[in-house]
Formats: sequence, C-alpha cells, structure tokens
Amino acid sequence: MVLISALLEDFLTVLITIFVAELTDKDALLLLALATKIKPWTAFASGSLAFTLTTTIIVSIGVVLTEFVPVNLIKIAGGVIMIGFVLHSYVTERKKERAAITEDERLLGRHGNKSVCGVFLGAVGMLMVLDLAGDATEVLTIVYVARFQNALLVFSGCVAALVSASAVETLIGNKLSRVLSVSKIRYLSLGIFLIIGSVIILTTLF
Repeated sequence: MVLISALLEDFLTVLITIFVAELTDKDALLLLALATKIKPWTAFASGSLAFTLTTTIIVSIGVVLTEFVPVNLIKIAGGVIMIGFVLHSYVTERKKERAAITEDERLLGRHGNKSVCGVFLGAVGMLMVLDLAGDATEVLTIVYVARFQNALLVFSGCVAALVSASAVETLIGNKLSRVLSVSKIRYLSLGIFLIIGSVIILTTLF
C-alpha cells in the first residue's frame, strides 16, 4: 500500500509539472496556431502522437545517461540547467515567442491545399522537430528518470501530461488567453521550474 502511494505521488509529480511546463513551451504555440488552421481533433491527434514518440526518445536517452553518468551528477546538472532556463526565458522568451508564432503560421500556411493525412503528418513532423530541438520539458524528463529510477512511471506521467496539455491547447485554441493569461501561465511555469531546479540541487547536495 505504501509502495502504491509512493508511486502515485511520483506519477502525479511528473504529470502536474510537465503539464504546466508544456502549456507555455514553444510546442504549445504551434498547437495553438494549428488549432486555428485545422480541425481540433487533427491537431490533438498530431500533438498526442508527436509527444508520445518524442517522450519515448527522451526517456530512452535518460535511461542510457543513468547507466553511464552518476545519478547525482545528472540531477545537479539538470537543476542548474532548469534554473538557467528560467533566467534566460524571463529575459528573452517574449521576443522569441513572437518570432516563433510568425514562423509557425508561415509554415502552416503551406498546408492549405494538402489532404487531412498530409496535414496530420506535417503537423506531427513539425511538433517532433520542435520538441527534440531542446526545451525545458526534455530536461525535466531526464531529471525525473534519474530521480525516480523508473522509466515506465516517467514515460506514463509525461505522456499523460503532454496529451492533456495537447487537449487544452487544441480545444481552446487561440481563446486560451481569454480563459487564463498565457503570460501568467508562463510565469507560473517558470516559477515551478525554479523551485524544482533549486530543490533538486539542494536535496542532492545535502
């Protein structure tokens, strides 16, 4: 019973933090743009498939890293990277997001005459490229693999979080800002990352 409770707590930690982080990631901006261009279910399916595939890759990388790199070193490095990401994002993220939205809309415009299958595969490809290009959720995923030493739990929590985030982003689409300010969600996400990064470093060192 205690083991189940601990596993559930770890699963919820992964799910909640990855979910909040994903809502303000660059992938979210693309999904929001997709939801205004194509059918919501196509956008949702694209996001769900793309994030499941990229999570498989990232978790696998985390498992390999834990085999060759000391777990404590991965945790400390992950914590430092997360704190650095928060500081960097706080200063530059708004400018980058404007440019990203413009670029995403330009790319999406090319899909106007394609079939549903073509649009779906194109969206999956763009989302995977964006996700694998490097973002905070990837770092957090690898840190969780090192921290919990349970690849299946981390994979399940990440996929559940990313699929849930995809649903929010695609169903609400560009109306998200009317429900909850994107900037407020972004700062909440950065705050969570700052706390997690600091806690990971402190608990690893002490």
